[in-house]
Amino acid sequence: MDESRPADRPLMRVRQAANLTQEEAAEQLSALSWKMLQKHEITQPATVSPRQYRRWESPDPPWPHTDHRRVLERFFGRSVHDLGFRPKQGLSSARRATCDETQDEPVNSMGVPDRRQVIAGAAALGMGAVGALPWMAPAFASSHDKHGPRVGSEEVALLQATALDLDIIDQRFGGDRLWRSARVQLLLVQHLIEQGTYSDSIGHQLHGIAGQLTTSIGWFCYDAGQQTEARAHFSEALNTAMLNGDDVLAARTLANMARQAVDLGRPREAVRFAQLARGHASQWDAPPRVWALLAIREAHGHAVAGDVRAFEAALSQAWAAFDHGVTDRDPEWTAFLNEAELRCLEGICRADLGQHGRSVVLLERAAELQPVEYSRNRGMSLARLAGAALDGGDLDRCVAATRESLALAEDGISSTRIHQRLRLVRQGLAAHQTSPPVREITDQLARYSA
Repeated sequence: MDESRPADRPLMRVRQAANLTQEEAAEQLSALSWKMLQKHEITQPATVSPRQYRRWESPDPPWPHTDHRRVLERFFGRSVHDLGFRPKQGLSSARRATCDETQDEPVNSMGVPDRRQVIAGAAALGMGAVGALPWMAPAFASSHDKHGPRVGSEEVALLQATALDLDIIDQRFGGDRLWRSARVQLLLVQHLIEQGTYSDSIGHQLHGIAGQLTTSIGWFCYDAGQQTEARAHFSEALNTAMLNGDDVLAARTLANMARQAVDLGRPREAVRFAQLARGHASQWDAPPRVWALLAIREAHGHAVAGDVRAFEAALSQAWAAFDHGVTDRDPEWTAFLNEAELRCLEGICRADLGQHGRSVVLLERAAELQPVEYSRNRGMSLARLAGAALDGGDLDRCVAATRESLALAEDGISSTRIHQRLRLVRQGLAAHQTSPPVREITDQLARYSA
């Protein structure tokens, strides 16, 4: 990059005044981002690769992600506007708040391939492509010395983006064919931790990535019906959170454990996990969407336990927090909690309470609202809708919902949780074989389960 004319590039000017190279600035910004994350001053790791930093010093720099803006302002002691950044005209306020705006190539704020475009490609190829995704293989062969692979901000950015990619794929396709690939990725991170050469700040970030991957794998295993594996990974992630004082990871992991405990028939344990998660959320001033998630997790435990009063109280808290809307502080792992998902979760709770009529209305609306990027969750809404309709004696609605859920499975959704729900529907329909539509859908379910 040409550094001969810094006058019209304020970021370059202040960096040069600090006697830093671009690589040194990127490294020190990454180190600062980790410290700010530990103090809960930002919501997610905001590491900076040299490539990303060079783009910021270009004549037309992209508008930084919210957390990157906070790190830049803290590091240089100036506003991002004084550093030469300007939101691009036509950029929506939501997009301006959350991500870098780019014009040249599909990269995200960390300088790695845009996740949404990658996931769209995976959807076109089918989930069989996941095992061959380019980021799943080690990318450090060219950065190796006698002390092991060298790990810097570029590698950390790639690993962080990969962890987020895996969560996005799960929301679209389910965890059945994902958890094994995710475990390979975790093994790579653990290998780098044990054998790599890196700075203290990079080491902290690697441990953070390992913790997030571990709780994600627990969730993938849960969705795939591997409950023992899921609990083992959740326990490991929670231990990591406790050792590192990571309240964000602890809250996320306990929320996952609460959801699993419900399915394991341990509602009191689910309530306890959700309440513990709230304690950790209070330690980092969690945004409303986190509180909404933790409240609905607690509500579900109360519903399965049959405690209607406690359920209604927790449900009211969930909707009240949800109605505060999204913020630029929301962690990535709450992105799935849109209106459709909260309606779905309430509908599931009401079905567990035997309120089948109200459950059907909620689940039907949830399926209508859920966008394609959350297809697995839509499949769950439809499977639970089929069950609630069957329990309420509405065979036509049960058949229609089952047919829609099966269509999603044919499109690549692979979730044992959904399979299990549809098996229950098939069993329930066995008593209604005099109806031709019921016989037809039962045959489809039998072929699907074969």
